[in-house]
Amino acid sequence: MTSTDTTAKDENNHNHNNTSTGTDSVSEEELVTSVGHSSVGSQLDLDTLRELYLPKEISDREINHEDGNVTYKSTHTYPPVRRLRPSERKRILVTGGAGFVGSHLVDRLMLMGHEVIVLDNFFTGTKRNVQHWIGHPHFELVRHDVVDPFMIEVSQIYHLACPASPPHYQYNPTKTVKTSVMGTINMLGLAKRTKARFLLTSTSEIYGDPEEHPQRETYWGHVNPIGPRACYDEGKRIAETLTYAYMRQNDVDVRVARIFKQNCPCFIYFCPRMSPADGRVVSNFIMQALKGEPLTLYGDGQQTRSFQYVHDLVDGLILLMNKNYTEPVNLGNPEEYTIKNFADIIREQVANSSIGPDSVNIKILPAAMDDPKKRKPDISRALKHLGWKPRFAVRQGLQETVDWFKLQVEEGLI
Repeated sequence: MTSTDTTAKDENNHNHNNTSTGTDSVSEEELVTSVGHSSVGSQLDLDTLRELYLPKEISDREINHEDGNVTYKSTHTYPPVRRLRPSERKRILVTGGAGFVGSHLVDRLMLMGHEVIVLDNFFTGTKRNVQHWIGHPHFELVRHDVVDPFMIEVSQIYHLACPASPPHYQYNPTKTVKTSVMGTINMLGLAKRTKARFLLTSTSEIYGDPEEHPQRETYWGHVNPIGPRACYDEGKRIAETLTYAYMRQNDVDVRVARIFKQNCPCFIYFCPRMSPADGRVVSNFIMQALKGEPLTLYGDGQQTRSFQYVHDLVDGLILLMNKNYTEPVNLGNPEEYTIKNFADIIREQVANSSIGPDSVNIKILPAAMDDPKKRKPDISRALKHLGWKPRFAVRQGLQETVDWFKLQVEEGLI
């Protein structure tokens, strides 16, 4: 019996009704001031990261609001990175590294002192998310689509590439499936050839509209294979199948992270660098509130979601990559919020900002197709095998996200 079979059998012997989420509630009063874990050398002050997306001064451009011009300035000063011996420095490939989650992962890996190669086709990602690293001797940005093979020598592969917001993956569902299938095959083939460790960022969408709550990694899911979201959901399920097939057949060293997020119309990890028009609930709510428009709720707003800040997610990805655990691991926040409650928090934070309106209303729209009523991770595996649990309170993470959107509005960038 494989370790996968043994683990699944042991976990299924637990009392389903007494499943622990594996963490205590995150304190809303206690602010997080550092990120990372010393066990894998990823610890950093939060202020060091904030300077990359919420800088005190904008040094690379000057905006003239009177004539509508912007002047860009070249700079050769980069954020300080950790000094590592050549034997300690890893050469790491991040597919989708110019996206909003991928770019935060790239920031962390660069600051840790590693050499990072970003592969992105810029369908949803943007060069601007990683522009502060362009030209750095440890950084390389390559425009490439993962559906085509790519040859390079690396020691680790973080495979994030796939359109994930509903407007993007539904724009070309066939291409979405090809990205999940062919992109994963190509990256697994690269890992096989180079003996690199491979991490797939999968999704809670593989659980569908779950009949088990909270969802453990041993739950097989309840998915509509022909619905409007199937191109993304089923694509990720196939990607997981391929990943473990390569592990069993070709001895590829693999990791699988199931990131808890919810589609159609809301994603539940959030951070600066989110696109204002990608259909995610966080960016939708913030932009609507900043404009004084009604916040749109789909359904009655009583659907519960588990909101996760990006720094917690990046912590989990780096821990999983560097720990010796090969089973799928849920990465999410077990604290549940209704969408209505989340909208109220954003209304409050935008109202307290210097450029937000005093108040905005809420508009109710019909519920989205296949929209689950509940989605909540059981993170017992992450806590036991990685020592990971979310640390950021929703309000702290949201405040940073609102501040970033405010900065973009003030600069006329959105």
